[in-house]
Amino acid sequence: MGKGGKSHEETKSGEDENMAAWLVGLNTLKIQPFKLPPLGPHDARVRMKAVGICGSDVHYLKRMRCADFVVKEPMVIGHECAGIIEEVGSEVKNLVPGDRVALEPGISCWRCDLCKDGRYNLCPEMKFFATPPVHGSLAHQVVHPADLCFKLPDNVSLEEGAMCEPLSVGVHACRRANIGPETNVLVMGAGPIGLVTMMAARAFGAPRIVIVDVDDNRLSVAKNLGADGIVKVSTNMQDVAEEVERICKAMGGGVDVSFDCAGFNKTMSTALSATCAGGRVCLVGMGHHEMTVPLTPAAAREVDVIGIFRYRNTWPLCIEFLRSGKIDVKPLITHRFGFSQKEVEEAFETSAGGGSAIKVMFNL
Repeated sequence: MGKGGKSHEETKSGEDENMAAWLVGLNTLKIQPFKLPPLGPHDARVRMKAVGICGSDVHYLKRMRCADFVVKEPMVIGHECAGIIEEVGSEVKNLVPGDRVALEPGISCWRCDLCKDGRYNLCPEMKFFATPPVHGSLAHQVVHPADLCFKLPDNVSLEEGAMCEPLSVGVHACRRANIGPETNVLVMGAGPIGLVTMMAARAFGAPRIVIVDVDDNRLSVAKNLGADGIVKVSTNMQDVAEEVERICKAMGGGVDVSFDCAGFNKTMSTALSATCAGGRVCLVGMGHHEMTVPLTPAAAREVDVIGIFRYRNTWPLCIEFLRSGKIDVKPLITHRFGFSQKEVEEAFETSAGGGSAIKVMFNL
């Protein structure tokens, strides 16, 4: 089970109960006791203050699975989080009670070849908040390795700290795609991850960014957040050629890097077709497990296709972007809820419903 806690069935009567939001069945969340494990010498006990809802959380609620990860027993949900240090282990030197921290949710083994090579996000033994069978962080308190708790500057709120998790996806994608001041960027999909990828690309120096979506409201949000161009597209594969023309016109030049933040046949086909010769396409979203795309024409133009999985070593840079004002994630937080049974249910329905919701945040 890793860090986090134990089943509510293990809670002894008479103890102060740490409560958490448990996914106990399809479309069923219950606030129930969540017993914390003993504090190890390198751990910190953190009182959660801000927890965001991710698309994966909604997938688990609605389908009891996300990709190949299947919920087989009750699980505490949530992984986008920040809080206040309550207690630290005997060997922790860089944190003290009262520190405000953002938590990186994945605990790697640090022993495998991938970890030793620095690519710990690919660790096969990764224990990640709210990824079965590991419990998540939508709880009053959690225990987590102190080296994965990052102090927040005074001018960065706990909500912004929780937003470091989705922002990390965009930052890692920009690193993988070598975004810089000479890189014109196309973003497919104006959902939460598309928006943070757009923001990260701008912070990395991208001079021109065009974002594409099927939804007018999302495109309007993207424009208000700084997109240089927006293009509304359809879900019809027959429209790809015409839409690529409109994308290139909106860009006013070549597309050096495309980020597919949706991960569908249509979006990936568009990204591959729109990217200039010698450019790069980074697959960020994972909408389809398998895709049929025009790979041969892209290969003939030496378009590189790269993937990302989560992130690594991104929290310090995310926090610096927030501290310096290079990135402002506050407008992405559209809905806020407390931590009652009713509010937890309403928050997840709001997030699942889409509409005007971008990021739904719990204030504990």
